[in-house]
Amino acid sequence: MAFTYSAGSLVKARGREWVVLPESQPDLLVLRPLGGSDDDIAAVLPFEPVEEARFAPPEPSDLGDQRAAGLLRTALRVGFRSGAGPFRSLAGIAVEPRAYQLVPLLMALRQKTVRMLISDDVGIGKTIEAGLIASEMLAQGEATGLAVLCSPALAEQWQQELRSKFGIDAELVLSSTVSRLERGLDLGQSLFDRYPNVIVSTDFIKSTRHRDDFVRHCPDLVIVDEAHTCVTADDTSASAQSQLRHELLRRVAQDAERHLLLVTATPHSGKESAFRNLLGLVRPDLAHVNLESDAGRKQLAQHFVARKRADVRQYLTKEDGLADDSLAERTAFPSDRFFKDETYKLSPEYRALLDDAIAYASERVEQAGGQGKREARIAWWSAIALLRSLVSSPAAAAQTLTTRSAAAIAASAEEADKLGAPLNSDAADSDALEGMDVAPGAETDEGAGTGPVKSQLAELAELAEQLKGPEKDLKLKALIKHLKVLLADGYNPIVFCRYIPTAKYLAEQLANDPETKKRGPLGAKTVVKAVTGELSPQQRIERIEALAAEAGEDAAARRVLIATDCLSEGVNLQHHFDAVVHYDLAWNPTRHDQREGRVDRYGQRRDEVRVITLYGDDNGIDGKVLEVLIKKHRQIKKDLGISVSVPDELSTGVTDAIVEWLLMRGRENEDALFSADAFKVSKEKLESDWNSAAERERTSRSRFAQRSIHPEDVAREVASIREALGGAGEIHTFVRESLGALGAVLRGDGEDFRAHVGGTPAGLRDALAPVVGAELIEKDRAIPFRTDPAVARGEAALVRTDPVVGALASHVLNAALDTQAEGARPARRCGVITTNAVSTRTTLLLVRYRFHLTLPSRSGERQLVAEDARLLAFEGAPKNGVWLPQERAVDLLDATASENTDRHFGERTMTRILDQLSDVNGYLESYGDELAAELDAAHRRVRSASGEIVRGLSVTAQKPADILGAYVYLPATTSAPAAVTAGVSA
Repeated sequence: MAFTYSAGSLVKARGREWVVLPESQPDLLVLRPLGGSDDDIAAVLPFEPVEEARFAPPEPSDLGDQRAAGLLRTALRVGFRSGAGPFRSLAGIAVEPRAYQLVPLLMALRQKTVRMLISDDVGIGKTIEAGLIASEMLAQGEATGLAVLCSPALAEQWQQELRSKFGIDAELVLSSTVSRLERGLDLGQSLFDRYPNVIVSTDFIKSTRHRDDFVRHCPDLVIVDEAHTCVTADDTSASAQSQLRHELLRRVAQDAERHLLLVTATPHSGKESAFRNLLGLVRPDLAHVNLESDAGRKQLAQHFVARKRADVRQYLTKEDGLADDSLAERTAFPSDRFFKDETYKLSPEYRALLDDAIAYASERVEQAGGQGKREARIAWWSAIALLRSLVSSPAAAAQTLTTRSAAAIAASAEEADKLGAPLNSDAADSDALEGMDVAPGAETDEGAGTGPVKSQLAELAELAEQLKGPEKDLKLKALIKHLKVLLADGYNPIVFCRYIPTAKYLAEQLANDPETKKRGPLGAKTVVKAVTGELSPQQRIERIEALAAEAGEDAAARRVLIATDCLSEGVNLQHHFDAVVHYDLAWNPTRHDQREGRVDRYGQRRDEVRVITLYGDDNGIDGKVLEVLIKKHRQIKKDLGISVSVPDELSTGVTDAIVEWLLMRGRENEDALFSADAFKVSKEKLESDWNSAAERERTSRSRFAQRSIHPEDVAREVASIREALGGAGEIHTFVRESLGALGAVLRGDGEDFRAHVGGTPAGLRDALAPVVGAELIEKDRAIPFRTDPAVARGEAALVRTDPVVGALASHVLNAALDTQAEGARPARRCGVITTNAVSTRTTLLLVRYRFHLTLPSRSGERQLVAEDARLLAFEGAPKNGVWLPQERAVDLLDATASENTDRHFGERTMTRILDQLSDVNGYLESYGDELAAELDAAHRRVRSASGEIVRGLSVTAQKPADILGAYVYLPATTSAPAAVTAGVSA
């Protein structure tokens, strides 16, 4: 038997009601549960019983109070996962974007082939912006697959973000996973054909062996994270790794039909030619366009968005050209970073060790200089390794002194530089931070055995071991002092170190040890843990979460994280930490900015993030690096509002001059360094080029600030989204009132509050357990609800996309539709309310519309079914009703009962209205046609820049519409008899 149901029809099967989807065939029905998501889609074969479903009218005896209509409406809209508006994905994703984050999406939808460079400042939300574009293009059929190219350290975070926030499941393609994935392939099948969505390590895929297969089978949508590391300037010698990455992206971008999103907070990296090369990947003609002309800037503006925090902190206000502030959105970024530079002096024992080490390194460099260029470069990198590790900690020094230099195996001077530079410098565009936090070696003796050099190094290592602890390591003593102040002021700091041995040493010195009952110097309630490159990216996240869990909710508990630079990029730590201590100075200030950016970003609840920089006053290195590099970087950022990278070769020139001076003259007469010719040349060249880069960035930010999308365009779409899906205020009211009615205990009268749900119905508790954790539900711990959408694990955001809100809405909706449901039912499908808000009898209807959408895309037309819910109200009798404007209908949700209404009178009134509702069908159908026309216009407006995208687009309303709820408002002056018992609308 063939099925004859059309798309959008309601059918009943398997004990529930479903919507028929366009993918259905005569011998196969494809169904989505009424009000359900795409995850619940099912197929039904002809032998299963299926019948046409008639949406049951409300029962007049099942009357609710004055809150019933509003709660049912919100519960229904929260459950929508297939909005009918031009943004197909927004109803189904688990994140509520800020208004400014819609700008790149609007820009992308105006392009036939999306090519974008997203360069918003650190912490604004570039990952969300890229994810919005990806989810929308996949939902519309403009893309059939997705590849994210990123560093291996960020791959798992990208995977988690795409899955949890956008519902996109992607496979990790890393050196550690590729063998397992390839074992499951068919003969001749490509990995990238088998898995449509992938997260790919750029450093893995750039090799010639893997690159060709990726380019041949590359998905039609590619996101490149930290895209600035994939291009180089024309006037510098690029590393082989950078060249491979650039060649990979050049070949990916060659396909003019491929969508490409380049994401980076630092598009310039101090070099104009590097910026041009980046633009050339977006579109080849942009690499040579005249950006001094209006036409050139207008051309670039269609593809480039670059905003500072100040640009979006307050958005959609009158200052943006809008008529009023009704849609204004204020984003709570920290207002500033509080910098404090704290010094320490070496103990006499430590000073003696450093002097001995400098003398040893100087002698080795001088000897190697006479042996050849290769030997000289090996000795140079070994000297830097020794000096940096000694300045870091006794633990790092001891390991460096007993470890062979990575450069010692080099066959040439060039190879020595390739092996030595990554471990000893802090290049901003280094290939990856993975493995860069190991302590470098200082041993260069190629012979075996125990020669005099080995003996000398072993002696120095033994002396370093004896310096552990705050008594002789005054740097550690200073750290303890400053951490105590931060902790006393309520801060939870991250301490950044350069080397793994230093991080482990600090954790050992600072942490409490329950087994030995050793109490650390920071107090019994302070939890200290270390995260280094020895852990996998996933293990790092798990340890951070364990640290937060161990500290718990005790207001007196504090968290201290000791970390290496394996956490200085990509990992978001703003929910657990709010201060940064630079224990070891980086030799490139961009690294400091990356560290601070882990906590100073959207979602940070502190208005002021504290930053403490520890530096040695007498070690011969720190003071100069701080003065010439770190402070200059801060000043530029303060002036511009954004970070400007210092060219790596220039910062290296300065630090090389410092080390060379130290090796030649020791720590004596350090101030003379600033007047030394070599240092003055390096410093002047650095300042000149850096100032030029800052000026270019200043000009670029003002010249190329995003202007292709006017705030009015964004405001129009934000208003339509909120009208269809609900705004923050509606969700806040819904959650508080629903939880209160269901028996939860609420604490807190402000916008944020906490809820104990132990007294709510078992069905709700069961639905919440997988979301917030079974233990929290079983022990009836409070669930924190916050107005800020950026919440930590275990908290709930008061937005429609939060899973806790979704579970609550599903429970409220199901209980409203099931009159036999046990327990409290806050929402009902009908009600009679006596109120001063009306002067004549007024009926409010909650109507659900279904729409058929035909959306053209590059992969062909897509047939979709979407839902919308509207409030419609009329005065008088249904047959001759006077229909009210939409705003008046919505206002009725705020009407309060002025007195109780007799239940029997209410039921009789409700019965009469329901019996006459067939008289309003004509109006409901015409209103549905109007909505369909508005939606059609909205789709065309958003895609207006490309006629091909809208050709063939259509939106039609499915008839009849469903009346979910009917509510009668009676004027108090002609009210019915007062209720004898508790009234209907009290």
